[in-house]
Amino acid sequence: MNNGPTGRVPEPRAGRALYAISVAAKLAGTGQQNIRLYETRGLLTPVRTSGGTRQYTDSDIAVLLRIGELLDQGLNLAGVAKVLELEAANAKLHRALKRAQARPEP
Repeated sequence: MNNGPTGRVPEPRAGRALYAISVAAKLAGTGQQNIRLYETRGLLTPVRTSGGTRQYTDSDIAVLLRIGELLDQGLNLAGVAKVLELEAANAKLHRALKRAQARPEP
């Protein structure tokens, strides 16, 4: 995770749920070791406390569930990484298109 120029871990937004790895594993229906592997492979980056403890957000849980779906469909972790990358790029393009369409014409 990028700790920014100050080297500090960013604080989560108020009202945003944070889960320990054991809870995240239960919610996602996977094992803690799998979650650590996904992090090692760059598939997700949980927030960390100043002591280094992983904390997972609802969006991290959604990513874990998506990883599980893709693995169930027969993809390996490299394939999962590519699909997640393409889905993120697609979402970014959709947001840019909506912004462009919302601009008034000169």
